[in-house]
Order: sequence, then C-alpha cells, then structure tokens
Amino acid sequence: MIILALTIIVFFGLGTLFLKGKGASLIAGYNTMTKEEKEQYDRIRLCKFMGKMMYVFSLSMVLWGLSDFLDETWLLYAGLALFLSTVFFMIVYMNTGNRFQKTTSE
Repeated sequence: MIILALTIIVFFGLGTLFLKGKGASLIAGYNTMTKEEKEQYDRIRLCKFMGKMMYVFSLSMVLWGLSDFLDETWLLYAGLALFLSTVFFMIVYMNTGNRFQKTTSE
C-alpha cells in the first residue's frame, strides 16, 4: 500500500510538472530525438497532454488503493479499465493526426 501511495504521488507530481509545460526530457521517445527532430514538435502541447494523462493514471491508482482499503473488488476493475483504456487512447491519439507537430504558422 505504501508503494502504491508513493507511485500515486510521483505520477501526480509528474502530471503537475508536465501541465506547466516542463519536463519534456522525461517523456520517452522525445528525450532521444535529435535537436532538429524536437524542433518539429510542439513541446508545450505534448507536455500538457502527458500531464493530463498522468492525472488519469493517478486516479486509476487511487481506485486500486480504495479497492484494497474498502474491500470492494469493483473499484479494482474500474481502476484497471480506466488505466488500460487510457493507455489505448494515448497510443492511438498520439500516433494519429500529427497532433503534436508544429504548424507552419508557428
């Protein structure tokens, strides 16, 4: 339970950091790009999206903890469904539509 609480705090903290538009170097894939590749992406938009996703992950983990604390199995399943659907959404959203690429007017 302590490890879950620490993980929730870390994810919530990362969410706050990302929502401020900071910490892009912590995003997997973005941190390994060359400087020229990074200039093609809107770092602030990417960070804000990741921040929102970290908050959703934190919420799903809170549901896991509540499941254990209240001995309610449905909370575990709800948290797991939220977590997995968020991962699926992220994969599809981030890899379609060039949503995080800078536009030509910028």
